Amino acid sequence: MEQARPVAGYFHRAGKLCRTAQCDDDRQHRSARAPGGERRKRGERGQAIGRSRGGRTTKIHVLIDQAGRPLAFRLTGGNIADITVAALLLEGAAASAWLIGDKGYDADHLRALLDRRGTIAVIPNKSNRKRIFPFDPERYKWRNVIEHTNCRLKDFRAIATRYDKLARNFLAGLCLVTALLYWCD
Repeated sequence: MEQARPVAGYFHRAGKLCRTAQCDDDRQHRSARAPGGERRKRGERGQAIGRSRGGRTTKIHVLIDQAGRPLAFRLTGGNIADITVAALLLEGAAASAWLIGDKGYDADHLRALLDRRGTIAVIPNKSNRKRIFPFDPERYKWRNVIEHTNCRLKDFRAIATRYDKLARNFLAGLCLVTALLYWCD
């Protein structure tokens, strides 16, 4: 049997009300505030789920060819700006003559990347842009091909609602649907 040790010395004035500035405090940390951790569920960080106005959502970024067939996908959380993944989508694809995108892709660094690749950007200027770039509204009408592709992908319930917890499973389902719709003849 182990000998008992006195523990009263460890709990000096524990639980007693103390009104002086020099008194011992029972708290481990001096200031009262919320914990310093992040406010998201465990395991959510790498799963392309983000909080936006509509709740917890996922954005599907798609690079398509002129026939409307998806060439590359990227998944991000709903709170991530579109421009952040544009360069990543383009790095795996061959350079094209034109790139059509909406105002979310209007950034100087993307336009510079497209110039280096020899691609003409068909992206409308944002309303707060200081330096205005030329814009071809007739060619921009082809942007509906992108919207048709997105709508066709979201005809599948698993893609439209994302019940998959893991981003890799959702991306695999997206690739399977794309293969069935566009690449299997």
